[in-house]
Amino acid sequence: MVLGIGIDIIEIHRIKESVDKFGESFLRKIYTQLEIDYSLFRKNKYQHLAARFAAKEAIYKALSSDTDKVYSWQDIEIFNEVNGLPKVKFYGELKDYLNDGKEIKISMSHSDNYVTCVAIVYSSKGL
Repeated sequence: MVLGIGIDIIEIHRIKESVDKFGESFLRKIYTQLEIDYSLFRKNKYQHLAARFAAKEAIYKALSSDTDKVYSWQDIEIFNEVNGLPKVKFYGELKDYLNDGKEIKISMSHSDNYVTCVAIVYSSKGL
């Protein structure tokens, strides 16, 4: 059963502008250290940062219909499995959210100028 769905799209240049203008304070506000390390050492670092930003926004939208918990940007971490699939890990107030049969799936895509992400929160309990 679907509990929530979210989508986000962002222009990659907006993330670059934020990093150029605010530097480390922007990165530390939005991303976990793992996300920063992963993204900044890639050829298209702003594309990777934008993808994680869009994922967090899409996840927030998907969660908003199922929880009223307040969380920070770092409570959501996007990482890649060995095969490249993006995965989500929660911290802080959301740490225990995925218990009790709840799962989340995300899919990210990009072009030269945009990144988008879709997030679906669902429950496999009782199926």
